[in-house]
Amino acid sequence: MSETNVSGVQKAAILLITLGDELSAQIMSHLDDEEVQEVSKEIAVTKMVSPDVADAVVEEFYNMMLAKKFIAKGGLEYAKTLLTKSLGPERARKVIDRLTKMLEQTSGFEFLSRVEPKQLAKFIANEHPQTIALVLAHLDPSHAAESLAELPDDLKAEVTIRIANLQDISPSVVKTLAKVLEERFESISSYNVEVGGAKAVAEIFNRMDKNTSKIVMERLEKDAPSLVASIRDMMFVFDDIKRLGNTAIQEILKRADKKTLTLALKGADDELKEKFFANMSKRGVEAMKEEMEFMGPVKLKDVEKAQHEIVEIVRELDSEGLVSISGGEEDQYV
Repeated sequence: MSETNVSGVQKAAILLITLGDELSAQIMSHLDDEEVQEVSKEIAVTKMVSPDVADAVVEEFYNMMLAKKFIAKGGLEYAKTLLTKSLGPERARKVIDRLTKMLEQTSGFEFLSRVEPKQLAKFIANEHPQTIALVLAHLDPSHAAESLAELPDDLKAEVTIRIANLQDISPSVVKTLAKVLEERFESISSYNVEVGGAKAVAEIFNRMDKNTSKIVMERLEKDAPSLVASIRDMMFVFDDIKRLGNTAIQEILKRADKKTLTLALKGADDELKEKFFANMSKRGVEAMKEEMEFMGPVKLKDVEKAQHEIVEIVRELDSEGLVSISGGEEDQYV
């Protein structure tokens, strides 16, 4: 085995052999099952390592960890400056290039580098703070900083603390999270902020009294039937249920299929979830929370389909006069 033809797995095996049993065991505890299997197999077949190769592998590992530490502390340019002083320009460049390539291949968050900070903040704002911290920790420091600044004020401090306290996380966990987020991102056709359009009209109509909105819609339908269809489809969305009172929520609970409602609430914010939980029995709430956890990651399109079914129930209740979803006070019932 020569210094020039050593693979990544072989380097890992050589490093663990060089570090000894105790340190190697600690390092292996942070690897996933597949990685442990690959490295263990390589250790088993490695019979002899020359001192030059072992020294080169340990030195490379040290330089990579040093570069990672500098990047985490002050960003890529800061790392380049310090590494150039300690290793020289040529070696520093090789270390940075190798580390950058490695991070791009393993993190899975490369697709987020193309998203503007304001749009990225909107995309991840409803995720758990620990998830947001993990995502930002894998971005370029400048991009992460700008995205963090766009988050709601109550999230900024908590996410910052969580980034500071992040421990070593299994690459498989990071890859799984990145895959889930990428699927969600790809299912959204545009992340530009909407100004005007059918949705804006729908929001206005939602706040009109029922008779006025009905008259306007009837007039519009003669000239722009497709626009009216779009407006009607947007006039009441799932998130708007939080504007309804407890009586309305109880009527929804009576008619909604429990599995459909659970899937719909899986993608809802905490405020809307609590709105439903407050109108359910303690046992019912516990059962629904357990079902949500059991589901694991779910596709956004499946959640949206379930939410659409619940909205249709609300519209049925509205047409029957049991609830009111257009304008006025929160609790309007007949």
